[in-house]
Amino acid sequence: MSTKIRLMRMGKIRTPFFRIVVTDSRKARNGLSIEEIGRYVPGQEPSIMEVNSDRAQYWLGVGAQPTAAVEAIFKVTGDWQKFKGLPGTEGTLRFATPKPAKSIAYEAAVKAANDEPKEGATTMKKKAQEKLAAKANPAPVVEDVVFEAPVEAVVETPAEAVVEAPVAEATPEAVSEEAPATEAAAE
Repeated sequence: MSTKIRLMRMGKIRTPFFRIVVTDSRKARNGLSIEEIGRYVPGQEPSIMEVNSDRAQYWLGVGAQPTAAVEAIFKVTGDWQKFKGLPGTEGTLRFATPKPAKSIAYEAAVKAANDEPKEGATTMKKKAQEKLAAKANPAPVVEDVVFEAPVEAVVETPAEAVVEAPVAEATPEAVSEEAPATEAAAE
């Protein structure tokens, strides 16, 4: 019996994950397997690759042939280099940074809420902010200064020099003459 180390597809339609299994080469892709030795989840960044190294070394040692995809996973985890005796047995597997606990973020938010002032609304309206800013930074008071011009400098214009422009008033005859023209333009 020839054995293969290959991927068994599982999961939903667009979110697959794979089990790394040892199976008979004549069986179907998702058929009966001999042993599960790991898993691979490609839908995350970085991808999750977990391999039971001892079992992978055993099956490689007894002659199980990995598929191209499984061989690539073994190279990333370092199991292929360990089996072949090559340098780089630590592999190039990346791990996701651990996410901070939600309880820590909640406690920080509660502490920030307790530090805010108790009086009034949490956000002030625009007019209230302007009043506060005016109280905090009062404008400097300028004394009233009266500038007097010398009497000779003041020039008066005589009333006869002021000419008013004639205002055109609308007469009923002018309005009636314009009305037919606008009605004709509208049609």
